[in-house]
Formats: sequence, C-alpha cells, structure tokens
Amino acid sequence: MNRKYALMTLLLISTASLALDADAGVFRSKDKQRATIDAAESEALERLLDDHPSSKSLFDSAHGYAVFSVTKVSLGLTGGGGQGVAVDRSTGKRTYMRMGTGGLNFGAGGQVYQLVFLFEDASTFQNFVTTGWEAGASANAVAGRAGANAGATFINGVAVYQLTEAGLMLQVDVSGTKYWVSGLNE
Repeated sequence: MNRKYALMTLLLISTASLALDADAGVFRSKDKQRATIDAAESEALERLLDDHPSSKSLFDSAHGYAVFSVTKVSLGLTGGGGQGVAVDRSTGKRTYMRMGTGGLNFGAGGQVYQLVFLFEDASTFQNFVTTGWEAGASANAVAGRAGANAGATFINGVAVYQLTEAGLMLQVDVSGTKYWVSGLNE
C-alpha cells in the first residue's frame, strides 16, 4: 500500500468516525455537551454494575473511574474517536476528556461502544488524566481479558470493561489509543 493511499484511507476513516459519533456535539454548547457525557456515564455505570455484578467490588474500591463513548471504523486501517469523563471519587472532580485511536488491521466494519476504566489508586488515576494512556496490541489483549473475565481484578492498577452498544466489527488490529483532556473543562 503506498503512502498516499494509506493517508487518504486514514483521513476517510477518521472523517467517517467523527460523522458516526453522535455525541461529538460540535455545534452544541459546552453545558449541553457535558450533560450528554454525564448521561452516557450514568447509563454505562448502571449497565456495568447490572451486567457484571463482580465489577461492584472493584468499583467500590476504585479511587476513580473514566467512561468513554467510542465510535470505531475499520477498512484496511482502523480509526476512531470519542469523548468521556474521568471522575476522582475522593474529591468528586470531573475531568472531561477525548480519545482517538488508529492503526492497521485486517477487516472491515464499524462499532459503537462504551469503555469503563476503574483506577485502583490515586497515582494511576492521575497518570491517566494528566498523560493519557497509550494502548497497543498488548494493552488490547489485557483489555480483552479484563472484559472476558468481567474485570475480576485490577491489572497494573486498571480494570477495563467494554460495553458494546451496536455494530459489527470483523477485524484483528494493532492500534494505538490516546486520551487527553478536552476543552469542555474551561
């Protein structure tokens, strides 16, 4: 695959991902965007605790958590994005964040899902908020095991759950994901 084709494909996937992200809220006020994120957070946490009862003990002991609504598109390359909120349970501080993912894969499709991160301690939570978390193939495997085992334990201070809303994704990919603080905190 030549570079020009790869760049055009990645641009197309990124554009499609943003178009599919119903919560992108580009033309809504910051208050409405935060309200949408907060509603998605409440729904995801309720669903997590209902669908995975073993997650309750981890949630109760977690220093903080983060919830992201994600849209991912795959067609030779994979790209996606989303937004969410990280909450420090000791202070109640809410930090609104964005995320983006991209990489190479074998497959095609689209998927909408929610990611819930539970952070075991203050330093792991703070590291996520201030520097983000970059995930690759090994982190995807950890996240997959955590989801399959219903997050029975913290792995390196984090438990990860993926709650699928809709979509079909037939792929094997190696991608990187980056999380960062959004402009909704201003």
